[in-house]
Amino acid sequence: MSISEIFIVDDDCDARDALAVAFGRAGYLATTFADGESFIRHARDRRPACVLLDLCMPGPSGLEVLKQLDASTYGAPILILSGQRDVPNVVLAMKSGAFDYIEKRLDADAIVGRVAQAIDMWRQQNDASSPGFSSALSSYDQLTPREREVLAQIAAAASNKEIAKKLGISPRTVEIHRGHIMQKIGAKNSVDLMRIVMSKARGV
Repeated sequence: MSISEIFIVDDDCDARDALAVAFGRAGYLATTFADGESFIRHARDRRPACVLLDLCMPGPSGLEVLKQLDASTYGAPILILSGQRDVPNVVLAMKSGAFDYIEKRLDADAIVGRVAQAIDMWRQQNDASSPGFSSALSSYDQLTPREREVLAQIAAAASNKEIAKKLGISPRTVEIHRGHIMQKIGAKNSVDLMRIVMSKARGV
C-alpha cells in the first residue's frame, strides 16, 4: 500500500481535478480515474492509502464498483462521494464495504481532512481489535435506554415507521428521539447520523 497515494474516481472532470490539486497541496499523490471500470482494473493490482469513489457515474455506479471490487475485503478505505443527501444510499454504501460517506458540498480542503482522518482510523482498526458498537460510540453512555433502542434500529437501517411499529411508539416520537440522538452524537443531519452509526457498528 502506498502511504500517500489517493485514488479519485469521478466522471466530473472539474471535481476530479479540483480534488487532485487539493490533495497535491496536502502532500499526497493523486491518481484520477474517469470511470469505475478503469479504477477496478488498477485497484486489483495497486493499493493506495485511500479511495474517493463517486456514487453516481455512467457505467458502473459507485455502489456497483463497491460490489465488483468486494470493498469489505479491499486493502484500503473507500470513501463514497455524493452530491445528494441520500440516506438509503448511505446505508447501501456502508453495507457494501464503504468505509465512510462524504457529501460533495464540502470544500476540497475539508474533504482532504476527512480523508486524512479515515486513513488514520483505518490504520488503527487494522492494528488493534475492533471495539463493539456501544464502546466505539463515545457518546453512547449519554443516551437514554429508549434512545439506545431507537439507535439500534437506526443501525439496522429501519425507517421511522418501522422503528415506531417495532417499539410500539408513534413515528413522531421516533423523530424526537432521533433528534436527541443526533444532538448527543454530534450528527449534522440524517445522512451524517447514518454515516456515524454505520461506521461505528462496523467498529471503525
